[in-house]
Amino acid sequence: MPSRISGQAVRVAVLADSDTRWKWGALTARRIAPDDRSIELSGFLLRGRATPTARQLAEVGAEADALREVTGTDFLRTLREESYDMVVLALVGGAVQAMLHGISALKMAHRPVIVTGYVGVVYEKLSDGLLLRHGADVVLANSRYDAQRFRAVYEGVGADASSVTEAALPFLGGERYVPEEGRDTVVFAAQPSVPASRADRTYLLRRLVEHARLHPRREVLLKLRSKPGEHTTHVEEFPYQRLAEKVPGGLPPNFRMVYGNMGEVLDRTDLLVTVSSTAALESLHRRIPTAILTDFGVREPLGNHHFIGSGCLASWDQLDGGGRPRPDAVWCDRQGVAADGSYASAFDGARQRVAELLDGPDLPEISPYYTATTAPGYLPPLLARYHLAVDGTPLPSRASDGDVRGVRRVVREAVRGAARGAYRHGVQRVAPVIRRMGEL
Repeated sequence: MPSRISGQAVRVAVLADSDTRWKWGALTARRIAPDDRSIELSGFLLRGRATPTARQLAEVGAEADALREVTGTDFLRTLREESYDMVVLALVGGAVQAMLHGISALKMAHRPVIVTGYVGVVYEKLSDGLLLRHGADVVLANSRYDAQRFRAVYEGVGADASSVTEAALPFLGGERYVPEEGRDTVVFAAQPSVPASRADRTYLLRRLVEHARLHPRREVLLKLRSKPGEHTTHVEEFPYQRLAEKVPGGLPPNFRMVYGNMGEVLDRTDLLVTVSSTAALESLHRRIPTAILTDFGVREPLGNHHFIGSGCLASWDQLDGGGRPRPDAVWCDRQGVAADGSYASAFDGARQRVAELLDGPDLPEISPYYTATTAPGYLPPLLARYHLAVDGTPLPSRASDGDVRGVRRVVREAVRGAARGAYRHGVQRVAPVIRRMGEL
């Protein structure tokens, strides 16, 4: 059977729309590329509200041979003009669906293998997110538990489930936890939108500060995802940095707010506390004591219901009193975070699947579950948000983006750059202030 690719290097394009999805996409691409071939990784950042800053990109630590910011139609034009063997769509579900229809409309004689998946815990919009990802050649599941759920959704609506491939989160790793004499560090892993309200976030900050005061010999760290004005996968309307400015009595000396790579922070962590962050899975993988907070209940909107059965549910009162949750080994194994050495082979199946697709005959046409026939009231407006018509072709206003040359193109790009800057300033700085003023 003839190979679809020439040469040894696998050319991969990763399209991501936030810092965390860029990290997932770039690391996943390297883990699932065939072992016997080198990889040339081109990164594309989808222009929008959550486009990562240079600082955010440096913090996640995922590298590419080339990296640039694009619109969805820019990316599709690049795929038409350049040759890639694999495309990793590290995007929200709607953007994945748009790119699937857009790539299908290119009618390439030798289209790339298309891979997508989730950046962390899948605790909401399971069916919606999965059906928007249907049509990719490989839909990665981060655990055996997720793979079973994914297949059940596809089969339940009569869709082909063969794309679902079990793997793991690509950023698990690090040394197994060993207590260090004289070190006692508690880390709270913050999330941009969980919980969402000012009152709940103020409560969490107050409990964290009180914990530091109650245990003055303990180092208490608040691990932040972004700085005020930056955005990540979710909108953060009430940054902890701003709330901390109003803590009565100020912050205790053993309390600090930190940034940086989560793995490096975990290197010095003795207890990881969070509401439902994916950082909990990283912590459990390394056997670090991990607590999932129940102070606001165990509820689907918080995402902590995902950890039912984990043995990690606890309240601040219990942690203040010295409680340390003990994880359930069976639950951890089902979630793909058991530190028993199996992680080394977690991507073998996905790597084999990708190799078979790369070395096999030309791939068939992309067949998403959502079409103009199956979802005529849902699909057209969704595609329009990404400037695509219902057949996947660029809408007229975007169709000629690449046709203008010389001075006209330079001027247009300058105007776009200014508009993007104004848009981001409005979304990231002005709008949150207006919303906060409305709560006064």
